[in-house]
Amino acid sequence: MRVVIAGVAGVGKSTVLEEVRKATSYEIINFGTLMFEMAKSMDLVKSRDEIRNLNVETQMNLQKKAANAIGQMENVIIDTHMSIRGKQGFLPGLPEWVIRELKVSEYFILEAESAEILRRRQSDTSRTRDGESLEDIALHQEINRMFAVSYAVYTGATVSIIKNGDNGVKEASEEILRRFNK
Repeated sequence: MRVVIAGVAGVGKSTVLEEVRKATSYEIINFGTLMFEMAKSMDLVKSRDEIRNLNVETQMNLQKKAANAIGQMENVIIDTHMSIRGKQGFLPGLPEWVIRELKVSEYFILEAESAEILRRRQSDTSRTRDGESLEDIALHQEINRMFAVSYAVYTGATVSIIKNGDNGVKEASEEILRRFNK
């Protein structure tokens, strides 16, 4: 079984996934990290944050390669993004050729209030983030919902929205595990 857990940058996905990892035997694979490792080995980027600035065709080729690798794995939670905001607009994080390879059975979207996400981004000095307004963050979360529903049409997978408010990591991870274990 393959499960996707996604959310905009700063929603607390990595923190929630760490709690989920402790309670399950599933391996957690970060789709973007796998793409970064592939891009870095091809001398395309030096940092992970540069991937979203590559041309769309290059990003698509990296997605295909990463999806193929993950598609060979069993019992995995895929840490990824439903959509990626780039210079040319929103790029599907899981286009048709990716979901065909992954055979996802469940999609989870982590969400939080835009102000909480902005605050988290501003305090995270480990990443280089594009400046986004509260409205941009809200739009991105809405776009993620639209993309997730579109993916579910092709896979028959369920879509769940999980709230991860401030100090809500335990509750968010427990909600994922409750739904995951059904």
